[in-house]
Amino acid sequence: MKGLGELERSIMDILWAQQAPATAREVGRHIADRDLAPTTVMTVLDRLTRKGFLHRTRDGRAWRYQPAASRDAYIAELMLEALDLTGDRSAALTRFAKAVSGDEADILRRALTELEEE
Repeated sequence: MKGLGELERSIMDILWAQQAPATAREVGRHIADRDLAPTTVMTVLDRLTRKGFLHRTRDGRAWRYQPAASRDAYIAELMLEALDLTGDRSAALTRFAKAVSGDEADILRRALTELEEE
């Protein structure tokens, strides 16, 4: 999974925050502070769909877009890709574990325990 550019990330943030699929016009209203042409928003939505970040369904003459995966799933995938870039996964994981807070370490422990119990 490739990273997202700044505009792509902004649009994904909007769609991740939505409770339902959104049209390009609806996305454009949420990103109005950037003064983008509607065609730019549509182009980015199309590009995100081709990259696999979004699913789209026809709604009359418009498309409705929704994320293909949650923000958490995307971030986890980025973390795994970063881990793949290391020459020593064990060292990277150890350094990461030392850097997290106590609460975050507890969350990791619980998640690992749940995986072991499955």
